[in-house]
Amino acid sequence: MNVGVCKVRLRIPENGSLKGKRQVLKSICARVRNKFSVCIAEVDDQDTWQLATLGLACVSSDGRHANEVLSNVVSFITNARFDVEILDYEIEIIAV
Repeated sequence: MNVGVCKVRLRIPENGSLKGKRQVLKSICARVRNKFSVCIAEVDDQDTWQLATLGLACVSSDGRHANEVLSNVVSFITNARFDVEILDYEIEIIAV
């Protein structure tokens, strides 16, 4: 069994409130969950308006598959016009 973990740091440049940030992140999380069947949640930067850190997890029998799924999620967030910029991301595959 392999667990893929991904941490994505986002910047929301047009945002001016925590309420606006929650709306953007809620939309991203819902669409990612529905499309890729991964776990996703905001894990850091909860009190800043224009920054967010999302954590993702994927369980698979093959490490390459987990890496591919998480890479596709990052590409989806980049290309889906959520009005966010990806500042950084890191993917780690853990063999359990």
